[in-house]
Order: sequence, then structure tokens, then C-alpha cells
Amino acid sequence: MRVEGFFESMGEALGTLLRWIIDGLYGLFEAIADAGRGFLNGLASALGMDASLLSLAALVVGLLILVSAVRALLRRAFISGVLLLLLGLWLLSLFIH
Repeated sequence: MRVEGFFESMGEALGTLLRWIIDGLYGLFEAIADAGRGFLNGLASALGMDASLLSLAALVVGLLILVSAVRALLRRAFISGVLLLLLGLWLLSLFIH
């Protein structure tokens, strides 16, 4: 009888410890998610665009195209650089109001 009480209290202590760890991790990940959500909403509002996944993906693709245009211009590939520059600016102008 005494052994069962000991293991019951050990199980309760372990359960309390696990619950404390899980609640702490949940709070940490919730804070990270809130910070990310706030960053994306702030970025979208500063640019004057919607905070949808499609708009943010188009922003990343447009910026990558602009980087490719700059790299092409630095390689002295002027025609492809200008075409990529125009394509990137056109794509960004579609989503930024």
C-alpha cells in the first residue's frame, strides 16, 4: 500500500512537471507566432498591400527577380537585365497599391 502511494505521488509530480514544460513551450511558440504575424501585417500595411499568402509570395518573387536583374546588369547583360527589371517592377506594382 505504501509503495502505491509513493508511485502515485511520483507520477503526479512528473505529470505536473510535463504540464509546466508544455505550457511554457506553448507560450513561447505563441509569442513567436504573434511576433511573425505582427511583422507580416506591419510589412503589408507599410507597403500598402494585402497580408495574404499570395501577396507575400509575389513580393518575395518580385524581389528575387529584381536581384536577378541587378546581377545581370552587373554582368553587363543589359538586355536581360532591363527585361528582368521591368518584369520585377511590373509584378511588384500589381500587388502594391
